[in-house]
Amino acid sequence: MSENDKSKRGGKRPNAGRKEGTGKFGEPTAVIRVPTSQKDVIVDFLEHYQTKKALNNIDGFQVPTVDPSELALPLFSTSVRAGFPSPADDHVEKRLDLNDYLIKQADATFFVRIVGDSMIDAGIFEGDIAVVDRARLASLGDTVLAIIDGEFTIKILHQSDDGKPVLLPANPVFSPIEIKEGMNFEIWGVVTGTVRKFV
Repeated sequence: MSENDKSKRGGKRPNAGRKEGTGKFGEPTAVIRVPTSQKDVIVDFLEHYQTKKALNNIDGFQVPTVDPSELALPLFSTSVRAGFPSPADDHVEKRLDLNDYLIKQADATFFVRIVGDSMIDAGIFEGDIAVVDRARLASLGDTVLAIIDGEFTIKILHQSDDGKPVLLPANPVFSPIEIKEGMNFEIWGVVTGTVRKFV
């Protein structure tokens, strides 16, 4: 091998390595040296940090108004393009009350406001209000409101190969949350819908 060939080897290659914003932490990382005795402690801390970051996506609870006044608005039976329906297209299928549409059992339903972006691929964004039904039995694949060690979170209910519950985010930046021995875990309800305002 010639000296010229050797000079072309080694060193940083363009576009090499993990793309920015990917990986377990979703941000750039740095290599550091730590005492061998503290390695497990630091790894454990980072795992707990990631779990806590993924859990904190609930901001406040609200309950539906008891016996709300009916507000039924027109629901058009024809498809509406990006504009207001034509007066000539006055085919009102029925009148729709959003209370009836979103809430099955008012005494078992409450609302929570979403914080963060761990569920964006499921169409749940920061600032949305999630509708949670406590009376509905959660099944695998449902989006649920769960509490883990005193922290609330909304995630997709899944199951590991050994039958243990796993909470899946809907954003590849976040890691799944495996429910391990000793964790205080409870499903509080099933998310049945969300409400979002644009203005």
